[in-house]
Amino acid sequence: MSSSTERRTDGRGRTTGSVLSGLAVALGCALFLGGFVWAALIYRPYTVPTDSMSPTIAPGARVIAEKVDGSEIRRGDVVVFKDSVWGALPMVKRVVGVGGDKVSCCTKRGLLTVNGTPIEEPYLQGNGPASPIGFKAKVPAGQLFLLGDHRSDSLDSRVHLTDGDHGSVSRRAVQARVDARAWPLGSVGVMQRPAAFSALPGGTSRPGPIQPITLAVVAGAVLILGGAAYGPLARRKTRPRA
Repeated sequence: MSSSTERRTDGRGRTTGSVLSGLAVALGCALFLGGFVWAALIYRPYTVPTDSMSPTIAPGARVIAEKVDGSEIRRGDVVVFKDSVWGALPMVKRVVGVGGDKVSCCTKRGLLTVNGTPIEEPYLQGNGPASPIGFKAKVPAGQLFLLGDHRSDSLDSRVHLTDGDHGSVSRRAVQARVDARAWPLGSVGVMQRPAAFSALPGGTSRPGPIQPITLAVVAGAVLILGGAAYGPLARRKTRPRA
């Protein structure tokens, strides 16, 4: 007389539970490894050593930046760039002006303006004005005007206003756009695009595929662990009783 275990095999002595377990692990490995390969092709990790971008990015924090062409950068983006005038190492700042913009600070309310439009910047450090020192600049074509979020402790475009490009940096200097914070754990999350810049011509950029990549990696890990745990449980349940 056939047992219930024999009726639930695939003809080669493998139970249905073992088959499902193997499929889950295989799919999980594909998602997990595929997510990491996808991320490696698109993203690069960077460490921000100073507090010039606090509180958005704390000193020593690890960020994930999408490798993009400088032409894709919009106002409000936090970018990684390297410019010989600014220094030999990659730097991280926020874009507040693009080619043709007139950037100035500050209004009576202490706000930065872009082409006369006041910009609310809730991400700034402290409750003071958008810059402790007033300034005006017109951004040349093909250039970007960059400021840190900790305006009282950031060496940015304001320091280079007397340079030939009025403190701006070429779009070609951009190496990547920051999409997420990866460390410390308490700050992990996707970088939000500032709403104030979305109303200006050109709007804001769209985030890269950091969320679907993260979902693929997490789902893969869950399937691997779940499939590996389910196999032994399924075999134990289908053992014939004496």
